[in-house]
Amino acid sequence: MRLAIVWTILRKELVESLRDRRTLVRLVLVPILLYPLFALAMSKLVGSEAAAREARSSRIAVWGELAEGLATRLSSAAKLELAPWAGAPPEVREGLLSGALAPPAEPPPRAEEEAPGAEDPRPRWIEPDNPVLAAARAAVSAREVDAVLVPWPSLGAELGRGGKGAVAIYFDSVRADSATAEARLAAALRRARGAIVAEREAARGLPEGFSIAYDVVPRDVAEDSRKVGQILGSMMPMMLILMSLLGSFLPAIDLTAGEKERGTMQTLLCAPVRSIEIISGKFLAVWIISLLTALGNVVSLSLTVSRMLPDVMVVDPWIFALTFALLVPVTLLFSALFLALAVFAKDFKDGQNALMPAYLPLSLLAGITALPVVELNPWTAYAPVLNIAVLIKALFVGEAPVDLLFTALLSSALYACLALLFAARVFERENVLLGGQESARAVLGLRRRAGGAPSAGFSLAAFAGVQVLFFYGSLLIARASVAVQLAVSQVGFFLAPTLALVAGFGYSPRAALGLRRPPVRGLAGALLLGASAWAAIGGTVLRWFPPPEPFVRELGELVLLGGQPYLVVLLLVAVTPAVCEELLFRGLVYAGLRRAGPAVAIGVSALLFGLAHGSVYRLLPTLSLGLVLGYARHRTGSVLPGALLHALNNGLAVSLLYFKPPSVQGIVEGELLPWSVTAAAAVVSLAGLLLLRSASPGAPEEGEHRGDGEPRGP
Repeated sequence: MRLAIVWTILRKELVESLRDRRTLVRLVLVPILLYPLFALAMSKLVGSEAAAREARSSRIAVWGELAEGLATRLSSAAKLELAPWAGAPPEVREGLLSGALAPPAEPPPRAEEEAPGAEDPRPRWIEPDNPVLAAARAAVSAREVDAVLVPWPSLGAELGRGGKGAVAIYFDSVRADSATAEARLAAALRRARGAIVAEREAARGLPEGFSIAYDVVPRDVAEDSRKVGQILGSMMPMMLILMSLLGSFLPAIDLTAGEKERGTMQTLLCAPVRSIEIISGKFLAVWIISLLTALGNVVSLSLTVSRMLPDVMVVDPWIFALTFALLVPVTLLFSALFLALAVFAKDFKDGQNALMPAYLPLSLLAGITALPVVELNPWTAYAPVLNIAVLIKALFVGEAPVDLLFTALLSSALYACLALLFAARVFERENVLLGGQESARAVLGLRRRAGGAPSAGFSLAAFAGVQVLFFYGSLLIARASVAVQLAVSQVGFFLAPTLALVAGFGYSPRAALGLRRPPVRGLAGALLLGASAWAAIGGTVLRWFPPPEPFVRELGELVLLGGQPYLVVLLLVAVTPAVCEELLFRGLVYAGLRRAGPAVAIGVSALLFGLAHGSVYRLLPTLSLGLVLGYARHRTGSVLPGALLHALNNGLAVSLLYFKPPSVQGIVEGELLPWSVTAAAAVVSLAGLLLLRSASPGAPEEGEHRGDGEPRGP
């Protein structure tokens, strides 16, 4: 790929797009005006409505006879206007006066022996249909009154003899005026009840508060920043993601279907440029426009919040900076996906129709973030688009655990990578670029091969699919024992998909998985590295970037599999991952990436190996080990030395944790390795690397040639 050509195409597309007034409106005018006008309109509307509602008196219909003292207290309450029998049908009035209509029986109270604060398993009680309920609903819905107070016929008699009467408040929780009336009336009734209780206590010579015993005073510990963050977090993720969607939606159509309609796509294809250069230039143009749209919206949002709430530091500026950073993988996903889909369209209108089936689900995923029950957890952390939306929501509230933050970013990067691979695959089909039609099987390359090794795109897509399967599969078996989880995840979610992909697409196991006989020096080097790499890496990487102590303690307990026998632990923690993970990362993934050269294959496979372990604290150690494993694969042309090295590395660590010999007791308990041990391990590791460097891979497969010590597939 020639970067100068890519830059020329990118500059051309950006200049043409920025000349379009619609693009400038989306980039500048909409973000500048949207949030201030929205915030101003909402604050004025809500504020004026709340002030007007607070100033209005609540009209309360009283269907029944209030006791004299209670009637006096309610009549003197502020902003309560009592209207006897307002809206009451004659038959309901007659039934209440005669006592024919009695309060419906409620379910019995919870047993006193239940633990205080325990969740009540019973469903919320709903009053069954009755004449009083139906009449009150009609009166409130017709807005004749704001609420209906029903003092049941026995109220006066019960209060007169010192007993307990019953009243009911009927209101409409959906209507703001009715909800306000209920709150005012309930508060007035509580005050009246307190006065009646105080009179009874005084009459019987009881101390004040005898009937109450104690007051419960709730105290809200949430800071102002969290309260405002909850409001912003419920709305802003959806708005920011929708604006980012819009930022890539129209440019993607214009740069593909629009060019077909104008006839400039055919001209571009006639030029001496490659399809990968065309897709790179166009993708970068769409992505930059989408990214600028996201940046404009975040900046406008931050300025609006600081202007609307100048006296309180409600949201730290770094939250807005992180919000923009989180939108980067989302804009990558949108740009690549929309560009790949829009290229199938013949004109601009057809492009809009082609993108809407993708636009709507992505919008819904962003929209459900507004629901209070949708929050950042292991299930949402891997859901495309939703993961970034809930992560932004968690940032505003101040609840974004590091591991879930890492998981959400990893999954977003995976989905963006898949979208980029899809776009690159589509732009390789010249027939599609010229307006022709091809089947999805042909576009995606879903055909069976006759041997050979996979491409880099296939390997990366395979890793992404396996990683998503591994993540959600692990959640499904989370209630099983640790031993079962490890066995099923390794064999079922790593090994089985890898073998199925190789066999299903007809790749050669020898070329795709590196199943070759390794040289003796390669095995010897792997032995030395397996015995020493753990100490060399642990004594350096973990010394400079130590993980938290609780994480180390929890990981040590998990590795021992809950007290399983030593051979079981060794099999599941050392041997099984060595086979399953190496066949995926140094087998299938490495085989596709080696076309880009050994450095890319080693580095990218090691990075994916580190990311797959799903913890930011394990990233650097596993990445370092992955580099060593990749080098062994490169120098020997076989996956077997890496599997041996991997098994020894894990096996020695497990053995130390299991037996805890006195000589290394401090190391097992989390202390750093002494520099002397680290230096000795580094020397042994260097000897192992030199043995690997001197190893020569076996004869390549027929149809392959050797380059840089590595057999290459076609």
